[in-house]
Amino acid sequence: MKLAPEVKERLRFLTRVVDKEIKHLEYAADQTFGVPLVLEAVERLDANPELAMRIEAFTSRFCRLQDTLGDKLLPVLLKALGEPERALLINLEKAEKYGWLESSEHWLALRQLRNQMIHEYIENAQTLFDALTTAYDNTDFLKDFADKLERQTSDLLE
Repeated sequence: MKLAPEVKERLRFLTRVVDKEIKHLEYAADQTFGVPLVLEAVERLDANPELAMRIEAFTSRFCRLQDTLGDKLLPVLLKALGEPERALLINLEKAEKYGWLESSEHWLALRQLRNQMIHEYIENAQTLFDALTTAYDNTDFLKDFADKLERQTSDLLE
């Protein structure tokens, strides 16, 4: 398949970005969860600005990686394969069919964590704690998806 030079460059750029975002997410995850994160610490975030900053970094990097994968790399890769431009949900379903994504429903459920980690935590420490631990438990899910997209991209660019 012959790809336009600008498509090739965009795919290369996005895979480099994804690699960096994964490294940053791993670092933030280690900083936030290296010592087990407990609900009591989340309940006292106002008194621990250092932990609040680590949580903010983890949250931001988790959401950013998910955005880059689902909203940027996946659509460009699908288009390079001759797929029409579609909405996120349809793209995720295509990714499932290609075998790159285990479950589009699981992806969407993880995307809902954003509101819980960014907005709802202001009122409810338990909601934040649950969302953070769920996101942390699913970092490998994101990294697996990234790896499959990157392998497909690499195959296309050869």
